Amino acid sequence: MLGKPGCHLCDDARAVIERVAADLGVRWEERDVTLSAEEFAEYGDQIPVTFVDGVRHDFWRVDEARLRAAVGKLLR
Repeated sequence: MLGKPGCHLCDDARAVIERVAADLGVRWEERDVTLSAEEFAEYGDQIPVTFVDGVRHDFWRVDEARLRAAVGKLLR
């Protein structure tokens, strides 16, 4: 997930991602979009941005069922 400090949407997205990752036994990481000029230029107005297996999956809000389905496909 790409997020930034003080972002309430990032807090919401993080909670969903943490829950899905824990339930499915997968790891995840979060990066601060403000630390990379390149990522900030590309994604700064879309945060939080979630990725599944390196591919942009969602932005602004994370749909839990959609995230579970996408991660589940990778685990099969």
